Amino acid sequence: MISNEAIAKKPADGSAERHIIGTKSKRGKRAARGRAKEVVNELDFGDIGQAVVGRFPPEALDALRNHAGVRYVEPDGQVEAIGESLPWGVDRIDADVAHSNGETGQGADIAIIDSGIDSDHPDLQANLGTGYAVETCSGCDEPWDDDNSHGTHCAGIAGAVDNTEGVVGGSTEATLHAVKVIGDDGYASVSGLADGIQWTADQGYDVGSMSLGASDSYSTLQDACQYAYDKGVLLVAAAGNDGCSGCVRYPAAYSTVVAVSATNSDDSIASYSSTGDEVELAAPGTYIYSTVPGGYSTKSGTSMACPHVSGVGGLVMAHGHSNTKARQILQDTAEDIGLSSDAQGYGLVDAEAAANAASDGGGGGDTNVAVSTDGASSVGETSVTFNGSLTDLGGASSADCYFEYRETGTSTWSTTSTQTLSSTGTFSQSVSGLEDGVDYEYRAVADASDGDTDTGSSVTFTTTDDPPAVTTDSPTNVADSSATLNGSLTDLGNASSADCYFEYRESGTSSWSTTSVQTLSSTGSFSQDISGLSTGTDYEFRAITDASDGDTDTGSSVSFTTSTSDTSVAVATDQESSVGTSSVTLNGDLTDLGGASSADCAFKYRESGTSTWTETSAQTLSSTGSYSESISGLSSGTDYEFCAVADASDGDTDTGSTITFTTDSSSGGNAPAIDSYSVTEAGSPNPHAEITAKWSVSDADGDLDSVLVEVFDSSGSLVDSARTSVSGGSASGTDKFKFKHVGKATYDLTLTVTDASGYSATQTKQVSS
Repeated sequence: MISNEAIAKKPADGSAERHIIGTKSKRGKRAARGRAKEVVNELDFGDIGQAVVGRFPPEALDALRNHAGVRYVEPDGQVEAIGESLPWGVDRIDADVAHSNGETGQGADIAIIDSGIDSDHPDLQANLGTGYAVETCSGCDEPWDDDNSHGTHCAGIAGAVDNTEGVVGGSTEATLHAVKVIGDDGYASVSGLADGIQWTADQGYDVGSMSLGASDSYSTLQDACQYAYDKGVLLVAAAGNDGCSGCVRYPAAYSTVVAVSATNSDDSIASYSSTGDEVELAAPGTYIYSTVPGGYSTKSGTSMACPHVSGVGGLVMAHGHSNTKARQILQDTAEDIGLSSDAQGYGLVDAEAAANAASDGGGGGDTNVAVSTDGASSVGETSVTFNGSLTDLGGASSADCYFEYRETGTSTWSTTSTQTLSSTGTFSQSVSGLEDGVDYEYRAVADASDGDTDTGSSVTFTTTDDPPAVTTDSPTNVADSSATLNGSLTDLGNASSADCYFEYRESGTSSWSTTSVQTLSSTGSFSQDISGLSTGTDYEFRAITDASDGDTDTGSSVSFTTSTSDTSVAVATDQESSVGTSSVTLNGDLTDLGGASSADCAFKYRESGTSTWTETSAQTLSSTGSYSESISGLSSGTDYEFCAVADASDGDTDTGSTITFTTDSSSGGNAPAIDSYSVTEAGSPNPHAEITAKWSVSDADGDLDSVLVEVFDSSGSLVDSARTSVSGGSASGTDKFKFKHVGKATYDLTLTVTDASGYSATQTKQVSS
């Protein structure tokens, strides 16, 4: 059975999705960090460049694409494990013969860059070394343990122990290192895979085995592979399971990686195997029996072919060969099984032949000249030093070594002068006359005296630029609707002047507003006053400079909050609740703190008709909201009134309106309740008052009797009233009152509901005409 193949899934559009910003300078890296909403990881590929992984708003991505210090902007896609699958494969590539000859891979380090390795497996445990987890195995003994099974299966093919049980791997005594980049869902991010490759290179391991891939190429992934290749890692990857020609997956398709196709037990190409010009070697991939967490399983796929080659790579590199030499040996010793070159590459990997050649020092015969391109050094604005290594003279007595270089994206190569080497070693060449801030690529070339030639892979670099630099400083004079924005031009670069300005916006919004421009001909600070801001609101701003030579720089974002206008503290009295014979819960609401940081909130209450208030203990509130206080010791069947009070920390105070209630009678009856009560005034332009009172009442005993609405003027005189007879457990109604020629006046409307037992409840509302 063939499982799902590796597909790089591009994330959906949206500012929350992760992107990778490839940078070529400290300023580019700083710009990427400054514009990120969240920085997830940072990758360092040495002379190749760096990358910042994070979440960026759309406008930040647009700006970074145009930044002089940025090489590329790309989504952080997903990479999936390729394929699944008796150690007939180990027998077919003659690994068992190599083992019997003493070739076990001892001393070699093989990184299984996958879903982890089962740390307790009896066929793997003796060979396990240090691991690394980009994705953590939850609840496992080691963070790099396998919660998917794919990595453990590949590890068994590459290096299971020869211990008379289970299976035998290609290199039975090589050290296996779990580099866990795939989670339990079978996916890895592009940045996570790049992180794992970088870690493998930084440890100095010999082989990196990658049974995973993506349909799309990513600059970040290519950088990571180039970095590892330059550091001496033999990278091996599965070609993919698309079953088509010209569809080799990434990273297998990169020139720095050995792409491996899969074969059946009769040496035919597996129907599922991807083929193409990039295929370098073939290996058994169908129905491969190997280790899985807790046991063994049979799986198929180019994922299973890949670790066959990785294991043999371990046998070769155990003899101390470089990655390029080991690659040449694998090519030279491969068995031609009669397939097309795009299906088998150089042929089926041959463990016995490769190990013999490695122990002979390279094959026992005339090999080809071999050269590798190393990283550039002394990169300046217009100059650079190219570096290369002549790794094999083949059968020649000497080789002419030189470099070809060109601006990236162009078709014509320039050539440096030649250096003749009569032994393997490094060589360098300094060149000048380059353009500043431009991407270039170069490659090492060797022409051997016996007519052989070799060209190393291309390495890219970017000449330095001296762009302007600007910083965003802290704002000053922040008020409720205005602020002064401040910035500093710290470097003009090569420009004679620079236009400096600010962008600002309310935090959380997408559109920036721009201030007027100030032109500076020397470094220094600059400021701009802005107004029309909203009070008590969060804002962010950044300084920007556009230099006269076309370079630009943007400072990091700085946040500030406008002040709030100082209003007065405000409190409201809410309806009481839980009325008993001797207790009640009083309720209130702090609706405004004004300019204060907090307020002490309490209640005053008294028996109706008395003059002395009792005040509850205070509750300190630092934000608006409701508060309550339960009191006891009241008399049964008695009318009380209460109001909410607030004393703010800045000295302001407020008292809410007074509300009345009646405690329950000790006889066990229930007082009626006022469920809702509202009073409105029509707002007529005439000097009249047209008042409407709407009410809704209820009684748990079901013996409502009457509802009385009384209207009192500002002097306390009763000016009108309306009584409604009611019955049952609930009632509602509307009463209207009209007073002519009163102008501006204030009225208190008191609602009293009474039941047949004589219990009542009262509430007063105030309205003005």
